[in-house]
Formats: sequence, C-alpha cells, structure tokens
Amino acid sequence: MRLALLRLLFVVALPLVLVTVWWLASDDSTDVYWPPLRTILTTFPDVWTGERLRADVVPSLLRLLAGYTAAAVVGVALGTVIGSYRRVRAVCEPVLEFLRAVPPPVLVPVITLFAGIGDTMKIAVIASGCVWPILLNTVEGVRAVDPVMAETARSYGITGVARLREVVLCSAGPQIFAGLRQALSVGIILMVISEMFAASNGLGYTIVQFQRRFAVPEMWTGILVLGLLGFALSVVFRVVERRVLAWYHGLRASSRRS
Repeated sequence: MRLALLRLLFVVALPLVLVTVWWLASDDSTDVYWPPLRTILTTFPDVWTGERLRADVVPSLLRLLAGYTAAAVVGVALGTVIGSYRRVRAVCEPVLEFLRAVPPPVLVPVITLFAGIGDTMKIAVIASGCVWPILLNTVEGVRAVDPVMAETARSYGITGVARLREVVLCSAGPQIFAGLRQALSVGIILMVISEMFAASNGLGYTIVQFQRRFAVPEMWTGILVLGLLGFALSVVFRVVERRVLAWYHGLRASSRRS
C-alpha cells in the first residue's frame, strides 16, 4: 500500500507543480493572448459540452484510430519481411531512408489532391507519418532476433506461422512496441494538422476556429483537451503493452532482483 501511494505521488507531483506554477505566473495577467489559468478552467465546462465532445473529439479519435491501425498493420508486416531477408533489406533501405526524411505535414497538399478533403485524406496523413517509427523499429527488432533461438526453433521443427508468431514477433515485440509508442505521439500531431486543412469538425478545426475568432480562452481549452487526450492514450497504451509484453517485463524484473 505504501509503495502504491509513493508511486502515485511521483506520478502526480510534477503535474501539480506545473499547474501551480502556471496558475501563479498567469494569475495577474492582462495579456489577451495569455489569459489566467483560472479563466481558462472556468471557460472549459462551457466549451466542452457533451455535444461538442461528440461533434469534435469523437471524429478526431476515430480518424486517429483508423490511421494508427493502418500504419501498425503495414509497418509490422513490411518491417517483418524487410528485417527477415537481407536482400530485400538491401533493395528497400535507400528508398526507405528517402521517404522517411520527407516530413509528413509536407505531404498534406499532395494527399489532398488524390484523396480529397474528407476523412480519407486525414486518415492517410496520419498513417503516412505513423508508419515510419513502426516500420523501422520492426526491422531492427526482427534483425536482432537471437540466432541461437532461431536455430533452436528450426531444429525443433517450429516453422512457418508458428515460428513467425512464437520466435520472430515475440523476440521483436519490445522493439515493435517502442515504435508503436513513438507513432502514437506522431499520430496525435498529424491528427491536429490534418484537421486544420479543409475540415468541418475535429479538435484541430475547432482550435483554429477559436483562434480566428480571437476566442483565446476557448483556444487554450482546446489545447488542454489535446494534452488530456494524449495522456489518456498513453495510459491505455501502457496497459496494453504491459499485458502483451508481460513476459518481457517479468524477465526484466527478475533480472533486477538477481
């Protein structure tokens, strides 16, 4: 019980300090672009009603989920193939290095030309940015599979799908989840950017509309919603990661004790 309370204290200590500093630093502010935190928090419940959450937050989350899922499937599948075969990796590596160097926001006008201005464009933008951390981490994870483990599995007749699931993906799992964690942050950023272009709803669209109307406190509430959304998704991701990689975290914990 004491350990759990101590961990909770570590988790909430820094946010409380930052909020306190923000409150004190902005309390006497008369700057229209830097309103007091008190004003922002007072405005928050008036802006983010249940209707607005359904109209803006839910569509943003659905686009993020669709783009992120597509990137995860493509990234893990291609990364497994590229990481498993040296010749495929030699052929693909120059192209991958070229494509990953192109910032995803630059592709928004190009994707808009082909996909239009609907949800397809926004999902494609999110997927185009999220795929690279997942793909590259999967490649490195598959390349790092212990050759002794792979040879042992072969000697026991573990081949095909069973070898892919039990040896390759299991061994590369920590690296793959590292890429998935990076991609989640990228996806949230691209979700907002894509909604700033020719959108009619979503968090990015709403924040821009507040900014254009000089509704500064309302704009800050949208930024707070984005921060809370990122935190909530990070917590959910950590729970999933703990469940999927329970064997890995258990192995690390036992190695620390020994």
